[in-house]
Amino acid sequence: MPPVIEDSRLLPILEKVEAGERLSFQDGLTLYRTNDLLALGYMANLVRERRHGNVTYFNVNRHINPTDVCVASCRLCAFGKRAKDPRAYTMSLEQVWETAGRGWTEAVTEFHIVGGLHPELTLDWYCEMLRGLKQRFPQVHLKAFTMVEIAYLAQRERISVRETLERLMEAGVDSLPGGGAEIFSERVRRIICDHKIDGQQWLDVARTAHRLGLRSNCTMLYGHIETDEDRVDHLLKLRALQDETGGFVAFIPLAFHPANTALRHLPTTTGFQDIKNIAVSRLLLDNIAHVKAYWVMMTPRIAQIAQRFGADDIDGTVVEERIYHDAGATTAQSLRRSELLRLIREAGREPVERDTLYRPVARTETTVTVLV
Repeated sequence: MPPVIEDSRLLPILEKVEAGERLSFQDGLTLYRTNDLLALGYMANLVRERRHGNVTYFNVNRHINPTDVCVASCRLCAFGKRAKDPRAYTMSLEQVWETAGRGWTEAVTEFHIVGGLHPELTLDWYCEMLRGLKQRFPQVHLKAFTMVEIAYLAQRERISVRETLERLMEAGVDSLPGGGAEIFSERVRRIICDHKIDGQQWLDVARTAHRLGLRSNCTMLYGHIETDEDRVDHLLKLRALQDETGGFVAFIPLAFHPANTALRHLPTTTGFQDIKNIAVSRLLLDNIAHVKAYWVMMTPRIAQIAQRFGADDIDGTVVEERIYHDAGATTAQSLRRSELLRLIREAGREPVERDTLYRPVARTETTVTVLV
């Protein structure tokens, strides 16, 4: 039974959701401006269960951040550092390869690789890194480099984005993460990340990748200086590109962590905001199959609740996450597979281990098999 709809503005939207109709920009504004969170959750869960039933996905992955040296000085970031900063680090190739296999006994199915825009590391260096990982871990999917990193490498090498992507694919890249999108609004980007490519360039890199057959995730950073209009505009631009290419695998709303950034005066997001962004994104992004509640950013507790508000994924084991922890995240650096299973089951959902492309994974004590 549906809950009592306290906000009458949601009634025509509920009719659209029940009929499977696409929501408009104005509908998106209405969703963001309501405080009727239970009604939002009901609608988002309706869409979620229509697509995925009672399943919640997770994977066994490992994050690798080869360097925090970055030529950009984005106000939203606590991770990037100048090359001369005594706190900065850059791994050698051997250190990357050693980190990939260090101290983790569960069979990882994905390496998630992102880092700073290093002024000296070349495309050849990254390609050698990828080849080394593929040689040592041939069964592991390499999800590597944001649209921002790819555009930067193309600029440094003075070649096209397409050629850059083709060389990375030849070296072993299997798919792309969705970071760096932040908010597409030019006004907001001038303030929080004016050293990055603009929103249209981010979309153009994603379009090129999708046309080459690479799948990717997509993201939105919320909870800083953006408006309701900015968030809806961002989501609908992602939806439009998905209509065109079909290349986005999952959407991840990312809560801004202001601590240790130039925007530290801003408040952190609330659980109410986190849940609302999950629900609204599920309702607006009707053509992106998966919405992920990234436990690293929103805490395992909120990620559990999100499974009833539109999310169908809780991310993975992670093992070591630096970017958001440098910005003040207080969550654990990793969760074991058994902990993810417990979180999902206690949320009343059925856990399904997946690979990066959401194919179910069968696991025994000695083997991991992707069920195609």
